[in-house]
Amino acid sequence: MSAQIGHLSPELAWAACTPWTELAPRIANDEYLDRIERAQRLLDTIEADALLVTAGTSLRYFTGIPWGATERLVAMLLPRRGEPAMICPAFEEGSLRAEMAHPIAMAFWEEHDDPYALVAGCMGVRGAATLALDPAAPFGVYTGLRETIGNRAIIDAAPVIDGCRARKSAAELALMKQATAMTLKVQALAAGMLHEGVAAGEVKRFIDGAHRALGADNGSTFCIVQFGEATSYPHGVPGEQYLQPNQVVLIDTGCSVAGYQSDITRTYVFGTPNTEHARIWDLERAAQQAAFDAVRPGVPCADIDTAARRVIEAGGLGPDYRLPGLPHRTGHGCGMAIHEAPYLVRGNNAPLAPGNCCSDEPMIVIPGRFGIRLEDHFYVTEEGGAWFTEPSPSIDQPFAKGLA
Repeated sequence: MSAQIGHLSPELAWAACTPWTELAPRIANDEYLDRIERAQRLLDTIEADALLVTAGTSLRYFTGIPWGATERLVAMLLPRRGEPAMICPAFEEGSLRAEMAHPIAMAFWEEHDDPYALVAGCMGVRGAATLALDPAAPFGVYTGLRETIGNRAIIDAAPVIDGCRARKSAAELALMKQATAMTLKVQALAAGMLHEGVAAGEVKRFIDGAHRALGADNGSTFCIVQFGEATSYPHGVPGEQYLQPNQVVLIDTGCSVAGYQSDITRTYVFGTPNTEHARIWDLERAAQQAAFDAVRPGVPCADIDTAARRVIEAGGLGPDYRLPGLPHRTGHGCGMAIHEAPYLVRGNNAPLAPGNCCSDEPMIVIPGRFGIRLEDHFYVTEEGGAWFTEPSPSIDQPFAKGLA
């Protein structure tokens, strides 16, 4: 048994869950204003007169308002020139103003009103004809707008939204560094509190509580805990599991700090790894490193996926998505959403740029037996990639020394 696995009593593990002290500064008001200005410049590039950002992560990105989508339209309308306006139900004014990072004019609709007519009216006042719509907007928003302003006047705002959000600022990177450091500590404590017969559900509850105790926004954003054969399914299988000696353990979890996400996977063996466990683990770690080594500005996202697959295929697995092998893309972007642009996948020839943040997780699946996923995130610098968290050194040492 590794010295980092199963060495903590539940009491000692909980005692180590103390509030995080190295707090990253929150996003400043000036940065929110810079985001608005950048979005307006990007509207020029797609020849759109205005941008409509609906409730969700992008609305929070531009306004600071952490508002979830419902059947009532809450959105920011941003003209190519001039000031934005919040489209919102009149009775929500107080709540929305309390969350705003910077003052925004508000346009209200009552419960019996058509909010899309209000959007059209605000566009007309601002001289806007063509509307770029948030790609995350519900279909109902699109149909409501189509009936009011016409289908030809609505275009995809992805180049604007992704063009802003995909390149993180120093302040955003600092928040993500805090979130990933917190999750890595929770991962190490979870490994330490494992014991024979422990239920996966108990481990999940510990991870959620540990994230809360450290100061994450709302405990775990998500959590996957799998033992044995269940690790061969990338996102697990339903039902409770109980840990047995010499089983593979896969834990994939993350948290949010001021809306910025972490997402880390560790895989190891509770007991003694066999020869096949060790071989596949080493191949996985080599593929993860190959992907990271390929990172630099200007390199197509697809090339990072190719770099990982070459290692796995050289190890006799695959090719392509065939199993045993790698059944999915090598990585995804991360920021205010756990999955966002850019995606490290075949066919995505978008070039990496400084400030991009992505997962590196070329999972290897051995069907019906086990899977190994090592997931850490990197951000792109002018020189290449930089890790948010230090990858696992070995199957017997899943965490860097001194972490747990």
